[in-house]
Amino acid sequence: MSSGRTLAEALAEGPVLLDGGLSDQLEAQGCDLSDALWSARLLADAPEQIEAAHLAYLRAGAQVLITSGYQATFEGFARRGIGPERAGALLARSVELARRASGAARRAGPGREVWVAASLGPYGAMLADGSEYRGRYGLTVRELERFHRPRVAAFAGAGPDVLALETVPDVDEAEAMVRVAEETGLPFWLSYSVAGGRTRAGQPLEEAFAVAAGREAVVAVGVNCCDPAEAEEAVRTAVAVTGKPAVVYPNSGEGWDAGGRGWTGRSTFDPGRVRAWTEAGARLVGGCCRVGPDRIEELAALLER
Repeated sequence: MSSGRTLAEALAEGPVLLDGGLSDQLEAQGCDLSDALWSARLLADAPEQIEAAHLAYLRAGAQVLITSGYQATFEGFARRGIGPERAGALLARSVELARRASGAARRAGPGREVWVAASLGPYGAMLADGSEYRGRYGLTVRELERFHRPRVAAFAGAGPDVLALETVPDVDEAEAMVRVAEETGLPFWLSYSVAGGRTRAGQPLEEAFAVAAGREAVVAVGVNCCDPAEAEEAVRTAVAVTGKPAVVYPNSGEGWDAGGRGWTGRSTFDPGRVRAWTEAGARLVGGCCRVGPDRIEELAALLER
């Protein structure tokens, strides 16, 4: 665990900068992420690439590293012939790699604060068919709890500072993930992927954010991997519903073609929007897909003013 302030204590004092899209930096380093396991494959095949990507974001000014666990699941590894013991070790490795990178950054800059957030993607991420952007898998809340519980335990056992329940597409899955996260005793944030002012499954954001209201372990609630134009209003709603700090890390504004496994459109990510986000109540800010270290460096400069 990190020494010094907790992430919640830091958020109470002002904005904290997240990193950006891990996969983008990995691709910039020459990694092939066309596999269904996405960046999780590198936990077994090239862990040094993941650590290097974390270091790139730390050099850009990031204060929170989100691990490479988004698409890492026991089920996904099992399809590659990796048994549960080895899979559990790989899930834990995602936290360890971020911790190693943060340790290197603190040695280079004594007194620097870095927090490690274990990434927990939704059930649909394991399917690798784009369904994390739709939700509504036909599973009950309890069935989703059973899916998430073993991986949450594996991540928690590796000692992250916080859990990142991210890119959640609907309220049912949020409820399942929050229940399981609370069992660990670790703090966590909850962030939805949204479109058109609603969750990806079509629920009102007021209903979605209410899942986090009154839960002591929640350090922030908000949105990620959404169009940057949707971020500010979502932040306002999250703060109004929960009274908690908001988390916001949109993607570049480009669209993801699940069938073609590629990005379409153009980038609309404007670092200058960070002022509007923080004025609306965002305290944990950064970028998601297609937002690389250069953009995070721009955000860092703006937050220092």
